[in-house]
Amino acid sequence: MTLKALVVDDEAPARSELRYLLDEAGGVEVVGEASNASEAFQLIKAIPYDVIFLDIDMPGLSGVQLAEALAELDRPPSVVFVTAHSEHAVKAFEVAAADYLVKPVELDRLRVAIERLVPPHHEGARIERIPVEKAGKKLLIQVEDTFYVMAKDDYSYLHTDAERYLLTISLAQLEQRLEPSGFFRVHRRYLVNLAQVREVVPMYGGTLLLTLKDREGTQVPVSRRRVPALKKALGL
Repeated sequence: MTLKALVVDDEAPARSELRYLLDEAGGVEVVGEASNASEAFQLIKAIPYDVIFLDIDMPGLSGVQLAEALAELDRPPSVVFVTAHSEHAVKAFEVAAADYLVKPVELDRLRVAIERLVPPHHEGARIERIPVEKAGKKLLIQVEDTFYVMAKDDYSYLHTDAERYLLTISLAQLEQRLEPSGFFRVHRRYLVNLAQVREVVPMYGGTLLLTLKDREGTQVPVSRRRVPALKKALGL
């Protein structure tokens, strides 16, 4: 499953950085932002969120006060505090926070927080075909025929050996569905079928470049943050 998230922080750069990290981590789709607790509370009453990533020190109501108010709702979202101050941890867990992250947030630590919110995958969660569009037609592509998926502009495209198809679901949703089938999010824009990787080339700066088995020998970049996890997945 993909969690629908709200990011709340009074500093725009902090919201942007967290969005980037959540995109890298996978499993979460950020569908809203707020710069203060009052704005966030109105959004939560209007739209159902699964989780709110919440700063504590903000002008007006604090993040802890917002969490206390959310507890009065019928179906409140899970709360993950994201703050520069570790001294608030005890108070945060008093309001039943799901987790507590200290800035600057590390990607691996963020993944741990997300895993605590997402039920584990089971073998029955595997899918065999992926819905796509081509020339106005709805098609179903076999998972094993998929080499990679790429996000471009506002769309995501599935690539087989010879064709490109428009996806009818988001890259984040597809990532969750395909992870049990050996797919890996190597970059914020790329989801790759690891069974279709022919070559792994180290690059300057600690990144990697994957060469796929398709007829064009497509090369896919691996973000530096994803390198350790990818090496583990490939047994490198």
